[in-house]
Amino acid sequence: MRVLLVEDEESLAKALVRGLGAEGFAVDHVSDGAEGFWQAKEYPYDVVILDIMLPKMNGYDVARRLRDAGVWTPILMLTAKDGEYDEADALDLGADDYLTKPFHFVVLVARLRALLRRGAPERPAVLNVDDLELDPAAHTCRRGERDIPLTPREFALLEYLMRNHGRVVSKNQILTHVWAEDFRGDPNLVEVYVGYLRKKVDAPFGCKSIRTVRGAGYLLGRHDA
Repeated sequence: MRVLLVEDEESLAKALVRGLGAEGFAVDHVSDGAEGFWQAKEYPYDVVILDIMLPKMNGYDVARRLRDAGVWTPILMLTAKDGEYDEADALDLGADDYLTKPFHFVVLVARLRALLRRGAPERPAVLNVDDLELDPAAHTCRRGERDIPLTPREFALLEYLMRNHGRVVSKNQILTHVWAEDFRGDPNLVEVYVGYLRKKVDAPFGCKSIRTVRGAGYLLGRHDA
């Protein structure tokens, strides 16, 4: 899923972009609060990772202004501060969770998945299309009674298709949400990964739930439709 990272510590930001990318997240990174606020307000993100001590606009103000603007994207505050009042201030201003530096990367990933799981009604804990089931929090996929192992990128692609099931999504939309907005690689990579998914979630079950809509993109629907 698509993540906005607002962090001015360059070495940490690079490590997080690399690590989250390996986990299947598409990460956009900005290094100051003003740019972070603009990005989060103008573009759709699934989660915002927001440092508190930022140039131009601190994380508290970013969170408050986003909520005032009616932007309800889940926010995970990331900070070197560790006082209980700092945590209370962050949550009171609209953050959904709080993680103190230094932290373990696996904990950050678990918190991000928990935010996706516990979000608004349009983000159910478990996604279901026909007998295909995807659990973003547990990072599991199954069709009927059979578990289907997926790589992080395959999982992210299937999750995006399932969240948009019944709707055609273009190759550019997939690149933006599953890879990154500034992706500069070969766009045919989407076709390659759709092929991987079909071999895992459709072909072994005699299904054709992932369909190509010529000239438009891809659609995931009921396999018996």
